[in-house]
Amino acid sequence: MDFKNKLENAQKKNNSLVCVGLDPDPENLRGAKDQFEFNKKVVDETAEFICCYKPQIAFYGAAGIKGFEDLKKTIDYIHKNYPKIPVLLDGKRADVGHTSEMYAQEVFDFYDADAVTVIPYCGFDSIKPFFQRSDRGVFVICRTSNQGASDFQDLLVGNEPLYLKVAQKIIDWNKRYPNVFLEIGATWPEEIGSLRKLAFSMPFLIAGIGAQGGDLEGTLNNGLTKDKKGLIISSSRGIIYAQNPKEAAQKLRDEINKYRN
Repeated sequence: MDFKNKLENAQKKNNSLVCVGLDPDPENLRGAKDQFEFNKKVVDETAEFICCYKPQIAFYGAAGIKGFEDLKKTIDYIHKNYPKIPVLLDGKRADVGHTSEMYAQEVFDFYDADAVTVIPYCGFDSIKPFFQRSDRGVFVICRTSNQGASDFQDLLVGNEPLYLKVAQKIIDWNKRYPNVFLEIGATWPEEIGSLRKLAFSMPFLIAGIGAQGGDLEGTLNNGLTKDKKGLIISSSRGIIYAQNPKEAAQKLRDEINKYRN
């Protein structure tokens, strides 16, 4: 089963658009012996309320070789115990073509992620190796959630900001590679609305809900498709460091669903 179908099935089964960002700080594991043990507890507590897991590779790299081992073990654990829930590896990969081929092998063959995030600024050839994996999902960064996003992403190209030019490219790529989607931060709800007008049904990965201060209501009002889908709403620290991750995941799911009913 390809990523998109796996995602849609998980969203339907759990009635959820919530994605849990598995981003455990190796210096803050709340008593767990390692990142895998930390993640295992979170996954087991939240699996019935979410549609996707999204580990951010930097948190594992910061822990060295053991961290990468724990990332691999985490993905393997999810595939074995919750095979209907996809894993989206937040790697933000892309480089010149032959290097990206190696990145694609890392993400899809070694880690066995169902999807990945990539950066478009090296151009099409730098992300084509990911696109060619038709059974996997590829989320192209369009507008990031951080305040400094405007330093470059708002620069005008002709009479349009750069992030809109990127969005138009993503839409064009999606016509040839239907496994290509878009990522935007929840801190920019009006921009989400602008992108939804361009991409009526494309799934958007939404980052920045929770600790980053993303606007959930604005995101949903502007980003939901006509069938009240089309979003993967990621929360990391707000769930994994909650006193009760299960309750936090359920609460976010239910809050989102108020706008879908």
